[in-house]
Amino acid sequence: MMKKVLFLLTTILIVTGCTTSTTNKPTLKDYKVGEKWVWKWSRSVNGEVRAQGKDFKEVVDDHGTLGFWDGNDTVQITKILDQKPSSTPFRDWPLFVGKKWKFESEWENNEGTKGKTSQDVEVVSYEGVTVPAGKFMAYKIEYKGMVTNSRGYKGKMSDTWYYAPALKTYIKHVNDDGYGIYTNELISYSKAQ
Repeated sequence: MMKKVLFLLTTILIVTGCTTSTTNKPTLKDYKVGEKWVWKWSRSVNGEVRAQGKDFKEVVDDHGTLGFWDGNDTVQITKILDQKPSSTPFRDWPLFVGKKWKFESEWENNEGTKGKTSQDVEVVSYEGVTVPAGKFMAYKIEYKGMVTNSRGYKGKMSDTWYYAPALKTYIKHVNDDGYGIYTNELISYSKAQ
């Protein structure tokens, strides 16, 4: 009887994608010059694509230290990794299924509109996710909450991020702001030469 119960529990854990593993924040030594990630994004309203494009980041040597180059600017990786800890971070390391936290951010867009995003976050699964770049094990992280801005807008905002530890970044992002859907997927990854 006990063997049947253990088998059943093991099967449930496998089927639901539960895992007991955790993933720590990448460190500088995890990155190598020449690594490159390319994403394709689109913005749809009522099923009609209104905008689309590509983004990339590549690890480069930036005056003796490593940096991410996006085609316009280079940001030192240490500036990203060593940011001052926040009580409401975008990512709360280490990641593991079932972890929850609060994310809050104040921002300003290109037109000068200021806003605030406040979302409850949960790591809901660790699963195989297929994107144009391939299939990767990734944490599915759901962000649900509100966004407000200086133009008087207040509305629900949901984001689903798929973070792949093997690639040290997200492989898919879906944003629903109540007006449209923004989707961003990894289309290629190049290892260091």
